[in-house]
Amino acid sequence: MGEQMKNKELKIRISERRLNKVRLYAVRTDKTMTQVIEELIDSLPTSEIGNSSSTNIAQ
Repeated sequence: MGEQMKNKELKIRISERRLNKVRLYAVRTDKTMTQVIEELIDSLPTSEIGNSSSTNIAQ
């Protein structure tokens, strides 16, 4: 059986200018803000688990 994806909520603080920029882009591209953010995240390079990166990711 395949692994089921569970949706999580992400709450962030950003400037009003950035928020408006995302809103405007979403409207212009006929996407939701969630779709815009997910596509941006998906475009980030994938790093291997256990690499030498100093970035800590809470799970």
